[in-house]
Amino acid sequence: MKKKIELLAPAGSPEKMKYAFAYGADAVYMGIPDFSLRVRINKFTLDDVRLAIAEAHKLKKKIYVTVNIYAHNQHLEKLPAYLKKLNEWKPDGLLVSDPGILQMVKKYAPNLTIHLSTQANATNWQAVKFWYEQGVKRVVLGREVTLEEIKEIHKHVPKVELEYFVHGAMCMSYSGRCMLSAWLTGRSANLGDCVQPCRWKYHVNNVQVELEDENHQGMKIPVEEDKNGTYIFNSKDLCLIEYLKELIEAGVVSLKIEGRAKSPAYLATVVKAYRLALDSSLEKKELKKIKKKYLDSLMTRGYTTGFLFGKETVEQNTEFSHILGEEKFVGEVVNCEDNKVCITPHNALRVGDKVRIMQPKNLDLVLTIKKLYNCKNKKEVESAHGGTGENYYFISQKPIESFSILFKK
Repeated sequence: MKKKIELLAPAGSPEKMKYAFAYGADAVYMGIPDFSLRVRINKFTLDDVRLAIAEAHKLKKKIYVTVNIYAHNQHLEKLPAYLKKLNEWKPDGLLVSDPGILQMVKKYAPNLTIHLSTQANATNWQAVKFWYEQGVKRVVLGREVTLEEIKEIHKHVPKVELEYFVHGAMCMSYSGRCMLSAWLTGRSANLGDCVQPCRWKYHVNNVQVELEDENHQGMKIPVEEDKNGTYIFNSKDLCLIEYLKELIEAGVVSLKIEGRAKSPAYLATVVKAYRLALDSSLEKKELKKIKKKYLDSLMTRGYTTGFLFGKETVEQNTEFSHILGEEKFVGEVVNCEDNKVCITPHNALRVGDKVRIMQPKNLDLVLTIKKLYNCKNKKEVESAHGGTGENYYFISQKPIESFSILFKK
């Protein structure tokens, strides 16, 4: 239990990478839209990748680059030049899923460590052994792998590093092998462009259906709608913060958080929760407290332990698309000088509002905004709003860390 366990966070933009590191992530994963499974909500350019790798290494942190699309012929044309650049920039690993891309990585980026993406669906020790023999050093196991299967995989292939998702959205299909997005909108999930149609509200037209497995008589799944519609495809979100000790003992060395498309506030909150958890005794009582304080306050689809304890524990949320969080993300702290706390607002913040300020390292603060000022002209204002391009400041009796997040009820 004393071995170094990596907390791995998503980085959908250079800004989010900074938040992940500030709140305690040991490493991040990211990629450019051309070859990554995040196309539409992805702020990384080629130059950003180079700078991000340098910045991460300056902080003595690790950075993994995703090259994990299932490529078609046209994708291969640009790949050699990109891989040569990555070989020069030296990220700490490349995530691949396509065997052809793996071969190209060996040729054009021979100095880089290869990780197998969860998209490759490695769910047994023979598959992990096969990929190890192809030069893969780390395998991101499929979310369908159970705790007992993790133990068996580690036993048979102990030299392979095992990475496992511990928090975030769950796909209704087998490790993301879904065709709904491509079918309905022409945007392929396996090329990083999923529009998540599983989260949409569907209507059942003039029909009442119940699904029943012949081996489980009496266990009926209604396909129906109420005033809110139906969310039959909508999986609950994964949350394994209470089971980190079990995962570590099973052989997992990297705990992965999903969410490159999420807000900085969501990312900061989840990373802080898992950082606190890993730095704790890992006792259930303490982990439950951390979960309640940080993770239960987020907007989610409800939580599930996924497949960790078997397929019987996987849960769908068929009643609604999400659960609103207890708090609203209202701003992020840009800097703090002489007790002047400069913030970028994201939602309405008004004089008189009571806010909770979550800091990267220090304890949370709760205070009431007594006065607000525009950072440019120093004029006093009654409210600050997101999307205006303006920053605002208020006075605090205590210094507040940069990258702190403001929430209000």
